[in-house]
Amino acid sequence: MSTSSRHDLVASLAFDDRGLVPAIAQQEGTGEVLMMAWMNAESLRLTLETGWATYWSRSRGELWRKGETSGHLQRVLAVHADCDADTLLLTVDQTGPACHTGTRSCFTDRLLAEPAAPAGDQAGDQAEGAGR
Repeated sequence: MSTSSRHDLVASLAFDDRGLVPAIAQQEGTGEVLMMAWMNAESLRLTLETGWATYWSRSRGELWRKGETSGHLQRVLAVHADCDADTLLLTVDQTGPACHTGTRSCFTDRLLAEPAAPAGDQAGDQAEGAGR
């Protein structure tokens, strides 16, 4: 990707008031969602230039290359912006676990075990109202 193309992509994004966009990392080939982190313009530029995922740490207030200390790197194969240009999807080749807890994905805690029942039985409501 040329420098002007990288600049155009970064300039087209709708960063929040802190200059950040959420970035979702998804494993190439399987589609598994691995993690969500934040990117600012500089981390996105570095990611596009190097091909390695670089994020912005809100807690430390600094850039961090994913896996730089652990060796669990993310090679970035593609970057997509959503329809509002305020969220990024990174297609990556993840080495080792993506989560700092040591799991493959940060999304291991299931909050909804079974789908909730609809608030109203719309089919039944329509049938009842049909004879009125």
